[in-house]
Amino acid sequence: MTAYDISSPANDQVKRLVRLQQRRHRDGERLFVVEEPRILERALERGHRPVETYVCPDANLPRFDLAQLTMSREAIDRASYRRSSTGVIAVFPYWDTSLEMVTLSADPLLLVAEGLEKPGNLGALLRIADGAGADGVILVEPAADPFNPNTVRSSTGTLFSVPVAIADRASVIGWLRDHDIRSVATTPGAPSVYWEAELGGAVAIWVGAEATGLTEDTLVSAHTNVSIPMQGGADSLNTAIAAALVVYEAVRQRGQRAV
Repeated sequence: MTAYDISSPANDQVKRLVRLQQRRHRDGERLFVVEEPRILERALERGHRPVETYVCPDANLPRFDLAQLTMSREAIDRASYRRSSTGVIAVFPYWDTSLEMVTLSADPLLLVAEGLEKPGNLGALLRIADGAGADGVILVEPAADPFNPNTVRSSTGTLFSVPVAIADRASVIGWLRDHDIRSVATTPGAPSVYWEAELGGAVAIWVGAEATGLTEDTLVSAHTNVSIPMQGGADSLNTAIAAALVVYEAVRQRGQRAV
């Protein structure tokens, strides 16, 4: 019989890992969980190190150069937020998400999401920003948090490669102004189509929550409001899809100017 460091699903450490699925406990301990081997590998590649790692020896996992505690299959499944573990759970510390931690390039491209509600959308925005080579993702008064298990999973590890900042609207608008970064806000009904807008230079592309969109204060403060043409009955797209269209138009325009 295999001997495990933690064998019982009722173990206190298992219960603690379960509690970290809840935001108030994550925020209280300033710790979050990674459960996918691929995401753990990408975190390690980026220089992030977990403070705790738990593995199930029965799982067919790559070798990680980490201190580990072993868990039985029953225990690690109980600790998993999906109740069916891949065989590894790594606990990482929060990092600084202030605006000052975002390093800007000469012509920064930023993706700003206001009032974002769904962790899955946030993970998708991180993937978009990573793929586009954006300088970072800024979250304005979000309901979703970057350390939510669903955000971590849907980001496929780009959480560890894309700078993320969280701030209130006034702080973000002031910070962008101080850095001479133009704001382009996406909203249904704007007279300008997104591909007609100038998206080169220092620019921040704003997207809003699917239910409410961007606030009026944000739309008024933006340098340009743009829309995505819609031919059917729906008046808007999923937040991540809208972001991808406009961000990659910015990439296209920048590429054309570089030729």
